[in-house]
Amino acid sequence: MKRLKARIRDIPDFPKPGIVFKDITPLVKDPSALRLAIHQLLHPFLGEDLTAVVGMEARGFIFGSLVAWELGVGFIPLRKPGKLPYDVQSISYDLEYGSASLEVHVDALGKEDRVLMIDDVLATGGTASASCALVEKLGAEIAACAFVIELDTLQGRKQLGNRRIHSLLHYQD
Repeated sequence: MKRLKARIRDIPDFPKPGIVFKDITPLVKDPSALRLAIHQLLHPFLGEDLTAVVGMEARGFIFGSLVAWELGVGFIPLRKPGKLPYDVQSISYDLEYGSASLEVHVDALGKEDRVLMIDDVLATGGTASASCALVEKLGAEIAACAFVIELDTLQGRKQLGNRRIHSLLHYQD
């Protein structure tokens, strides 16, 4: 994991003063680091009965789509409002620095689906918790949640209740 951590860049005071943004751009730029991250994200779920991977706009698309491809399952994008052309289900939630909403096509998932939710960062847990709730609104089951980075001091995993969580890198700051 040291190799992956070395590819995460800290951006102080972004998007507002006091926040240290964990920039994944150097990681996704490096093909071998990206390959390692994808392998480590999906490894605990090999052989599980998953039917789809969901990822949140925008960085969750990067990791989620690659994990879905490697697992041989579909990828379901959770988008910002107004980006999907069909009937949608939506959810609004609070962030550590504002509020947001996500949408998904109403027919993207159903009660037969068992889903792995993937994003780049677990911070306060607002986006992840809302994403799980949105998937469950469609009747699907969240099998687990996986993140490249977890900001432990923000305790976002508490927002996810007893869901299975897999994080590659942990930060205390």
